[in-house]
Amino acid sequence: MALANGLKVIFCCGETLEEREAGKQNEVVKAELEGSVFNLSAEEWKSIILAYEPIWAIGTGKTATSDQAQEMLAYIRSIVAEKYGNEVAEDTSILYGGSCKASNAPELFAKPDIDGGLIGGASLKAADFKGIIDAWKK
Repeated sequence: MALANGLKVIFCCGETLEEREAGKQNEVVKAELEGSVFNLSAEEWKSIILAYEPIWAIGTGKTATSDQAQEMLAYIRSIVAEKYGNEVAEDTSILYGGSCKASNAPELFAKPDIDGGLIGGASLKAADFKGIIDAWKK
């Protein structure tokens, strides 16, 4: 419906703490994508932005390590490539959400597959949000 009305979609995916601890994060995220946005055409896909937002890190203050986030975003990019091809995968914006803040943004944003952040609570305080923006500009 959003695409039919000319809107871009930010599609969030992520696993629970129990799924992560069981080593099932990849299969959970793949199933979320396959059960939803992977039914879109390559043309429709151009209006999709993906966000990896581990459920266990939303508003909890817990954050995936930069290595965990990079690993998952690289995995997501690889399954987008399987579905739509390498060029589409490289052109897809994939964001990290889940307690991204000024203190961890520089390390997260330095990773090659993290195209930006989906910022929640940290956007509510100007000084905190500016720290995230400054981390992105580096």
